[in-house]
Amino acid sequence: MPELRDKCIVVNGVAKTYAMTGWRVGWIVGPKDVVKAATNLQSHATSNVSNVAQVAALAAVSGNLDAVAEMRTAFDRRRQTIVRMLNDIDGVYCPTPEGAFYAYPSVKGLLGKEIRGKRPQTSVELAALILDEAEVAVVPGEAFGTPGYLRLSYALGDEDLVEGVSRIQKLLAEATD
Repeated sequence: MPELRDKCIVVNGVAKTYAMTGWRVGWIVGPKDVVKAATNLQSHATSNVSNVAQVAALAAVSGNLDAVAEMRTAFDRRRQTIVRMLNDIDGVYCPTPEGAFYAYPSVKGLLGKEIRGKRPQTSVELAALILDEAEVAVVPGEAFGTPGYLRLSYALGDEDLVEGVSRIQKLLAEATD
């Protein structure tokens, strides 16, 4: 739709599609004046992308998408696994994520319960308990403005995912009133 060329701005990157999170490589397509202004802002607000990251991103976007299809299959399998395993924990409700690679379960049903001599009242306290006792890092919902939730990444190998969530299951199964 050529008539939209001067009205659209596309911002994208390699993080999600190519599993290159942390590389901080992205691009903007749009009217020249908007792109120039964005480039000026970015160059003064952040450092520039390393040469290695630029070459890797170019290889990713220039190659075929076979690896992307394989990753999509793997992430879907991991998504289903983490949701099932989290929903098997009493006091946890995990909706199925529709994007990214994070599960975001409610843990409100566990707050205030005793777990190994402690009674976490917030998801910050519960996240700390999970780290200390199960040795699994999760991010408390307070970091996103939603207390009572945890964020867990499933961007890791299947075996590590099952191991980590199994540790959480074992710990949280000890919750008592």
